[in-house]
Amino acid sequence: MLKLAVGVALAAVATSCAPSQVGSTPTPGATTVTTARPVEHWTMPNLVGSGLQDAQDAIQKLTGNVVFFTSSHDVSGQGRHQILDRNWKVCDQNIAAGQQIQVGVKIDFGVVKTTEKCP
Repeated sequence: MLKLAVGVALAAVATSCAPSQVGSTPTPGATTVTTARPVEHWTMPNLVGSGLQDAQDAIQKLTGNVVFFTSSHDVSGQGRHQILDRNWKVCDQNIAAGQQIQVGVKIDFGVVKTTEKCP
């Protein structure tokens, strides 16, 4: 029974490709038309004063998750790592509000703990 099932599956795969598709090459002189995808861009919002997690979520929502990763650093000078993003607030951002951002942008937020004042 297993041999029969394997045989049927192989027959289906072998007949699913038309002879013109197997090993075909473009016809000499033929032109291939490709359409360039427009560069997506968005306006950077002002996220100063927001919670770090909210700021990250805002960028992801704005860009439809195209820009998914943002970085952050402790502006208090203590060099602390942001483990729980909800415990931090944004004091500054490396890209000013109103500037255009696009795919590949590196967004960095300067943050302090939510209980602290921005320097």
